[in-house]
Amino acid sequence: MFELDPGEDLTLIVDVVQRFSTDILSQQYRDFEANEAIPEAVLNSYSALGLSAMELPESLGGAGLGSRAKCTILEELGYGDPGATLALDGIGPALYALAELGGDSAVERIILPRLSDPSARIALIWDDGDARKKDSLCRADNRYSGTVPWLPCADADLLVILDKQGASLIESGFTFSPLRGSGLRAAGAAELVLDQAAIIERWDEPAGAARALAKWQLYIAALLVGVSRVAAETSREYAMERVAFGKPIAHHQALAFLITDMHTAVDSSRLLVQDAACRADAGQPFVEAAATAFVEASENALFVTPNALQIFGGQGFMQDLPLEKYMREARTLSLLAGGIDRAKEIAGQALCRIEGTVELSALALSR
Repeated sequence: MFELDPGEDLTLIVDVVQRFSTDILSQQYRDFEANEAIPEAVLNSYSALGLSAMELPESLGGAGLGSRAKCTILEELGYGDPGATLALDGIGPALYALAELGGDSAVERIILPRLSDPSARIALIWDDGDARKKDSLCRADNRYSGTVPWLPCADADLLVILDKQGASLIESGFTFSPLRGSGLRAAGAAELVLDQAAIIERWDEPAGAARALAKWQLYIAALLVGVSRVAAETSREYAMERVAFGKPIAHHQALAFLITDMHTAVDSSRLLVQDAACRADAGQPFVEAAATAFVEASENALFVTPNALQIFGGQGFMQDLPLEKYMREARTLSLLAGGIDRAKEIAGQALCRIEGTVELSALALSR
């Protein structure tokens, strides 16, 4: 049986995060975008919630709540402002690469000293190893060179470059050049140039790298669920209020079907994210499930957010309303963590290897 009850502890945390998301992130998103940064007061308020350590084991001073709890919280933050969420969570998914490949030692040395600093930032970068690309990274002689055309951050203290074989840690030899991003503007945006940047630590373990990428995909997928949800709910409320031909436009069959499809898409994305997170928490294989969840969340967000804007008509494109922002955020988020194509490749290869029946869910085993 499916068991989706978050439990009392997580419910209390979600309530607090919902208030933070709706009272602060949702109210100030245009200011965040205009400044391409988060005010210090908001950074401190987020830091006081203690969410950065929620996935760390209790032995390292964390809450030990796991991936499912993190995804649930990220959905709520994504509902408010995913760009601001990336800026607030300065360590972010870099934690996964360091924890999966460097172990507790790397977490203790690199992560823990920075948790108490709201302004600390570690940028996680995916290196697909494709040298044919015009803008690609090259690792040779224990150094990295190359250009990353866009990152959703204006600066970083450290870089963690994740590839199929492992991860590299870099602390110098790189520069950020500010850009005007089209999405996730609250997080800032920059072009990253590495010039013979020395690798101060290197961890090689393909299985660990795959798990780190999978958790990164879940991180982004949860934000996509949040963006999709707020877009679907906002457009539905408008469709229930606007009257045409004597009744709310939501009561006209064509639009009613579309609204239903949008909410179904949000729910299906959430279920796949929760399922993959439950697999991770239960110690089961979850790499393929995470890739599938990322693809579903990305493609559903790219369906929901433009249609939410269309329900509003021409005014949906105006910055007086958040609909155009939801569409930009969804498109930009889907480029992260290796993008949709990488996730499809992982999920497709897994399906081709299966002989016999396909297991549908790990949710029943999560409690």
